[in-house]
Amino acid sequence: MIKLWTEGVPVEDGAMQQLEQVASLPFIFGHVAVMPDVHYGLGATIGSVIPTKGAVVPAAVGVDIGCGIAGWRTGLRAENLPHLPELRNRIERAIPHGRTNNGGPGDRGAWEHPPASVRANWHNLFPEYELLVEATPALETRRSPIYQLGTLGTGNHFIELAVDQDDHVWILLHSGSRGAGAAIANHYVAEAKRLCAAWHVNLPNPDLAFFPEGSDEFDAYLEATIWAQGYAAINRELMLQAVWDLLDRPIILEKVETPHNFVARENHKGQNVLVTRKGSSRARKGDRIVIPGSMGAKSYIVTGKGNPESFNSCSHGAGRAMSRTAARKSISMEDHLANISHVECRKTEDLLDESPAAYKDIDAVIAAQSDLIEVTHTLRQVLNVKG
Repeated sequence: MIKLWTEGVPVEDGAMQQLEQVASLPFIFGHVAVMPDVHYGLGATIGSVIPTKGAVVPAAVGVDIGCGIAGWRTGLRAENLPHLPELRNRIERAIPHGRTNNGGPGDRGAWEHPPASVRANWHNLFPEYELLVEATPALETRRSPIYQLGTLGTGNHFIELAVDQDDHVWILLHSGSRGAGAAIANHYVAEAKRLCAAWHVNLPNPDLAFFPEGSDEFDAYLEATIWAQGYAAINRELMLQAVWDLLDRPIILEKVETPHNFVARENHKGQNVLVTRKGSSRARKGDRIVIPGSMGAKSYIVTGKGNPESFNSCSHGAGRAMSRTAARKSISMEDHLANISHVECRKTEDLLDESPAAYKDIDAVIAAQSDLIEVTHTLRQVLNVKG
């Protein structure tokens, strides 16, 4: 069964086909909940909430384990922001972003010499990582994950400054577990496919290969995934701290942390289940959540209503309206520049696939989930750094 929160928002046929495949799995608990930012994804549909009992699907969590949005509301007022072009340059110098040299030595998206704050946090993360790699050598990355801790990544990952309706400046940041999470995901997705093939499991899609609860692989995957989710949260915290430092450390009025690619043990309808959120956010009653729009649109800070039919969930953003390839083919540079003219950002053709026109209307997405969330702050972007 599938339950959708998509009134007034288009849903592509490919995404619906994916959702039907997921919902047909025998270990789905109740139904699959579909958020208004839904769109076709690798492995499983982005914008879906997948509750399972007795199994976990690694590809449903995805490659960027623990990816999410974090936001800090500061006491800094919009009129007191420093010169934005210079501030963007300082942020780009302070935080590695993007990717060069195929991620090898000299990659501009990684540290050459990790700073003290990164080394201190890696000191806490390393012991469990060492145990994970010792048990499963395939999880080891080409370079130690310390070199990507506190770095942004590529694609739709971003650092933003935005201003709310009261003229308070927010620092927003979207990133995940980087190469460490990808190594974990790639290994266990392949292992699940191998095992399901060996067991002659009939799946609607090979990407939906799973580990049954009680198996060694189930336990190992969850242990590694929980570590990656923690790495991702610390990664965001370090970058937020770096931007905050550049703003001369204004008072922090509120901190919001919103992971949206993760799996967690939760109790729903009186039963303990695993809930996988693939591009969706947890929205229990009272939870504070960041729901960003595209780089030229509004973003929202919302409070969860704890709707049990959505498994206490809501959307993670606006959601793509077209693929990256389609966006590059159909969006002109002239239209792109018009849509981001009010934002201090990199205005180059390589970001056409991140243009606002490539995403759904964030206002329609918010309206479609009024029974899941309540809006508390409406934000307008003033500065954006993309990977």
